[in-house]
Parts: sequence; structure tokens; C-alpha cells
Amino acid sequence: MWYMASYLGSMAYATSEDGINWKRPMLDIVPGTNLILPPDLHPDSGTVWLDRDTTDESQRFKMMLREPNPLEKSYFPGLMMTSPDGIHWSKPVPTGPMDDRSTIFYNPFRRKWVQSIRRWVNSNGRCRFYWDAEDFFESGNWKDGQPPYWVGADCMDLGVDSIPQLYNLDAVAYESLMLGFFQILKGPPNHIGEAVGMPKLTELVLATSRDGFHWHRPDRRPFIGARREPGSWEYGYVESTGGLCLLVGDELWFYYSAYAGDPNRIAKDWRISGMYGNGAVGLAKLRRDGFVSMQARHAGASLTTRPLLFSGERLFVNASTSGAELTVECLDEGSQPIASFTKQQCRPFRGNSTCAEICWDGVNSLAVLRGKKVKLRFHLDRGDLYSFWITDSKRGASHGYLAAGGPGLIKSRDED
Repeated sequence: MWYMASYLGSMAYATSEDGINWKRPMLDIVPGTNLILPPDLHPDSGTVWLDRDTTDESQRFKMMLREPNPLEKSYFPGLMMTSPDGIHWSKPVPTGPMDDRSTIFYNPFRRKWVQSIRRWVNSNGRCRFYWDAEDFFESGNWKDGQPPYWVGADCMDLGVDSIPQLYNLDAVAYESLMLGFFQILKGPPNHIGEAVGMPKLTELVLATSRDGFHWHRPDRRPFIGARREPGSWEYGYVESTGGLCLLVGDELWFYYSAYAGDPNRIAKDWRISGMYGNGAVGLAKLRRDGFVSMQARHAGASLTTRPLLFSGERLFVNASTSGAELTVECLDEGSQPIASFTKQQCRPFRGNSTCAEICWDGVNSLAVLRGKKVKLRFHLDRGDLYSFWITDSKRGASHGYLAAGGPGLIKSRDED
């Protein structure tokens, strides 16, 4: 874990065997402390990224750091660094100019490092501009006016004490798509929070993308929300972590930060205002692939996919059948059952599993259907179907991306 030690303080480092209990090792950067950068570098926002696929071990860890705004300036470069161990970092290289709360992520589908650049547009307020490159350091090489407008909040987002604004956008590759967190600012304006020592309201809204640029957001409710109760540790400023989530067994773990505020600290200088007081780290957990499900609620319910092309030979599901039986049949383009892959020949699955193989009597694999357009029809009276995939792996490895990784996961993709 890399974290801000006190608001606008120093960049510190901690480790954990279980992700719950953390230790602060004594390091050699600032002897006797767990700091990993000189104390004259102050993080305000940024990202540390573990690059599992790099061929240069000296750049295994990558960081983009944005220092806090001085009182007279809000638009200036961030700093980019690399490290072999996440502790000893290279000399900072400046990016092009950006506003605060700018971050980075890696898009493996396009093999691009993406700068998620905060800018202000008068009609939208806070929003994001975009810049990318295949090389990490090159992704920070732009001049004022070059990055194009990317995305902002819109009329479907919900404000509370002001119009909604896009405070930040972090993303990561998960399975076959990009998973994103839109941090939506709902107010109030800065001067209100500073006057009462309480954080602004920001919450995390889920988004998905096939290319890392265009985003799909059908549900604008908070995925990880704030708790606007005095004394709550997550009263406001709910913010995502670079990499978004870890894969831990059958769960996704989302680390995020939030602020409780301090109404006893009223100051005109925003850097010491109680609005940024009492920051903390939280952990939210979700079933693997548990973002959404197709739910069966009556006898005879079925779900038919659009035509699929695949190269694997084994079908796996992530499902909870609530005691009912889940069966699957394969259909041709005319929606007729394919011999040997009918509902009657399917061995029913009953139970709750994030990785259960579906088989048919007398058939060893789906290999005979490779390269053909096939529809899958799922039959389930009650329960939830979270996901399905076809693979050549006996254990059900999807070959998809694994977000920020997790215990025992060496590579960036799910492999045997």
C-alpha cells in the first residue's frame, strides 16, 4: 500500500499478509520512517501501478504524482517515476500541465498508458481530458492545449448541493473489458466545506468500456457511496484507488479512501481546513463478477444469447441457483438445438459457485462447435447467473485480465 501520510504530507508505504492488518516497515529513504519519497515531495493525487508485463524490471512499478496547488496556481505538471521494488524511485520526470486529482491507468487492449487529466470547463466544471502513449514516460509528454476533452458528468448524474461534476476517473482491465470508477462530485462548493470543516460529497459510480475511451454507465447510483452522517469516517470525498480492485479468492476487494472532516478546524487556507481532516482507508468486498446478474424468478425461465463464435472447448458459469437446476443447450443460427448439446443431455448444475463447468452426457468438449455461430440458452427456475465463458482450460481459467491482481496471481491475466 502506498498512501498519503497526513493530508498533503508525505508518501508512505505499508505491507500486509492478509490485506487487513498492515505493517509500516522502516526504510532507507528517510531513515527511521516508512516514507518512500523525500519529505519535500508532497502527494495530492496520483497513481502507483504494478506493471506485471514489463520486460524492464527497473520499471516494474510506475508512479504519476501530482503535488498540491500553491495558493497562486492550479495548472502545472505532474511527476512521473519508476521503481524496481516500489520503494526506491527514479528521478521525477515532469508531465504536461494538469489540474489536481489527475491519475493514470494502463489499457492493455490498446497497449496504452492513459493520463486521466483533470481540467475545468466553464459549462461542465471539473471534467477529464485524455492523453495516451505506448511508452509510460511518453504518455506524460504533451503541451498546453494538446489533450482533447474526454468525458464529464452529464444530465443523468445526480447532484445534491450543486450540479454534478466529474472529480476523477480511474480504470483497470477486468476480464474482457475496462472497468471504471467515475468519482462524481455532488457539492457543496469549496467555500462551504471550508467554512464548516466538512468534506464535499463525492461518490463512486461504476462504468464499463470496450476501448478505455467510450464509457457505458446505465446505472448512476453510487457503487461505493458516502455516509452523510456526522462522525462517519466516510462522510465525504469517497475516492478510488489506482487499479480499482484486487481479486482475492472468489471475491473482489475494493480499497478506497474517504474523509470524516473536522468541524473544529476552520481556516481560510484550504490546505489546513477541517474539510480535509481525518482521512481513512476502507475496504469493500464483492462476489467475483458480482456487479450484475440475470435473475430467474419463475419456473421455466430461460435466457438466450446472441450468436457467439469461440475457440475454447469448455463452458463455465458463475451462478447461484438457489436450490434449482441450471441447464444449458447449444442452438444453431436458426435457434434449433444442436444434437448432443440439448437441454435434456445437459448435466444440471445446482449450487453456488464462481467457476462451475457445464457438461453434456456423451460429449467430451465443445471443440466440434469451434468457429461456428452458436447460441447458448440457459434454463433456470430461480437464482442468479453472473457470467459465463468458454475456455480451453480444465480449471476454468478465462484468460481475461485480473484488475490489480491479488494473492498468488503473478501475471496480469487468468492463466493455467
